[in-house]
Amino acid sequence: MTKIDSREFGRTKDGQKVTAFEMSSGGGMRVRILDLGATVQSIFVPDRDGELRDVVLGYDDPVSYENGTCFYGAVVGRCANRIGNARFVLDGREYQLEKSPGESNHVHGIFYKKMFEASTEDGVLVLRYFSPDMEEGFPGNLSVEVRYSLTEDNALEILYKAETDAPTVLNLTNHTYFNLDGQDGSTIFDHKVKLNSSRFTEYAESFSQTGNIISVDNTPLDFRKEQSIGARFDDDYPQLRLCTGYDHNMILDGKEGELKPAGTARSEKSGIFVEAFTTEPAIHFYSGNYMHFDPVPCGKNGIRYPKNGGLCFEAQHYPDSINHPAFPTTILRPDEVYRQRTIYRVGVDED
Repeated sequence: MTKIDSREFGRTKDGQKVTAFEMSSGGGMRVRILDLGATVQSIFVPDRDGELRDVVLGYDDPVSYENGTCFYGAVVGRCANRIGNARFVLDGREYQLEKSPGESNHVHGIFYKKMFEASTEDGVLVLRYFSPDMEEGFPGNLSVEVRYSLTEDNALEILYKAETDAPTVLNLTNHTYFNLDGQDGSTIFDHKVKLNSSRFTEYAESFSQTGNIISVDNTPLDFRKEQSIGARFDDDYPQLRLCTGYDHNMILDGKEGELKPAGTARSEKSGIFVEAFTTEPAIHFYSGNYMHFDPVPCGKNGIRYPKNGGLCFEAQHYPDSINHPAFPTTILRPDEVYRQRTIYRVGVDED
């Protein structure tokens, strides 16, 4: 059974104690999770030489997580990704949301700055958050539960559950950044990626969605065959240049609601790979294009993370779905239960 230890991680700006929960099992992997933002703070795994490497990015103190702008490791919501013009209409009523700094849109929400109530149940870490009616402009009192568990084959499983007392919009994800070389300040251009995706949703110039669905055929977003992130990163392709890199909602091949492979990334340097599986209809593939704008000067161990220093596989529904009826719905009603299952399995190539 998974062992879970806990210790104080520090204090928030308003003095709240933040606890770090360290999960370990027989597979040699250790995962550290904070009750601040239900954040995956570290994943330690042996490389091909048996040396432990921490393969996710983050900070060493709570205040940095509060001040940072990269959402390192956090559960984000109520609505992951963008809601165009920070507004939507639900059941005939218009709702205006808070706009994110420097944006005309609402992006990711504030769950990453919130304290979750933590408990343990038979080797499972359970984190709960209550989001009151009209928090950030969203209707309905929302109860969220996130359950983290660790398997013997080095897989971190995340189970999400949420319920509301009024119709609302919900799209949860985990925003962990992986650098499979560890905490060395390197970029991820040499990481090789494979995605189970034949299509993606198109950006407008405002970074909201056009509603169009585009084939990856003959584009640099075609990762159906494994290639390095840097291989076509500088291609003169409008959707790539708009985002200054990869920052795209990749529609997964397979049935929504069924667990399916989403993406794989691997480092030839360390031999470490990560495989993502999810019940969600998409993952957002992000190559860390804006990391260098983070106002927090250093990440873990005093390292200044560079632009493109990490990659994300964010399992979620499509961006701005509430404003595009043809997209899978992100509406949650009082007679429904939101559920999501996402798994990150970390291992080592033998050759």
